[in-house]
Amino acid sequence: MNKINRRHFVAASALATAGFVVPAQPAPANEKSTHQSNRIALASYSIWRFKDGLKKQMEECIDLAAEWGFDGLDLLHIQMERTDDAYLQELKRRALVNGIDLCGLSIHQGFVTPDADKRQQNIDHTIDMIELAYKLGIPCLRLNTGRWGVISFDELMKNRGIEPTLPGYTEDDAYPWVIEAIEKILPAAKKCGVLLALENHWGLARTPEGMLRIYHAVDSPWLKLLMDTGNFLEEPYEKLEKIAPYTAFVQAKTYYGGGVYYTLDLDYDRIAALLKQVNYRGYISLEFEGEEAYQTAIPKSLALLRKAFR
Repeated sequence: MNKINRRHFVAASALATAGFVVPAQPAPANEKSTHQSNRIALASYSIWRFKDGLKKQMEECIDLAAEWGFDGLDLLHIQMERTDDAYLQELKRRALVNGIDLCGLSIHQGFVTPDADKRQQNIDHTIDMIELAYKLGIPCLRLNTGRWGVISFDELMKNRGIEPTLPGYTEDDAYPWVIEAIEKILPAAKKCGVLLALENHWGLARTPEGMLRIYHAVDSPWLKLLMDTGNFLEEPYEKLEKIAPYTAFVQAKTYYGGGVYYTLDLDYDRIAALLKQVNYRGYISLEFEGEEAYQTAIPKSLALLRKAFR
């Protein structure tokens, strides 16, 4: 026993004799913890869900995230009504004093089109969003492949995420469009220090095979995957396990009150276990997508995720 431990033992014995409760001595600095809890963020989308009358300003979302006990906020870009520098700096200040990390920026873009001009417009938009994330100090940006757009989103959901291609084209035609677009975006991501996280968000990323085909083709440390637990509608656990080793951000869906488009009965203990197997230490961002009032469903969802990812 070293001198520090002897002194602690003598002091503890004296305090115990006097009737005081002695706190446990911290583990030595060179001993590693056997488990690290994941930090839990709130996706601002969870409050809005594109429902009339529920859209809130980001400063309100920061306040609510802090009030409910979240660790961070995952911002949805199209929910933001202002992006001027003064407003962005105010959001950073507000997040800091509330103890909330601005940890993710979810945006919309699409590269699944034979129109090179449209792809370039989406490349330019994504670079603008990388710079927006940089100004906010957000280290991760949600990336989509986009989709063909030949049917409405409601029809896509009825069709379980499967969409026909444009006449005369196949998915094999579209992969080079997406890969080339991401490669053009990478220099901005590297310069700003903003990691791109490709989500299983329909289109070419509807399957693990599609996501990994793009990921391996790009082959950059600035592109990882974003795991949305609710976007693999069949055999979700097997598919989530395939992308887990490459995942840098997780969006976790809950469906209290029944889902807006569909409901999945997700086992978060099982999902947490498969992420633990690959030593995932990143954020879990709650995306509540149910019909229950968010005021009751979001705190329940946070408790569920805290328990699973403790």
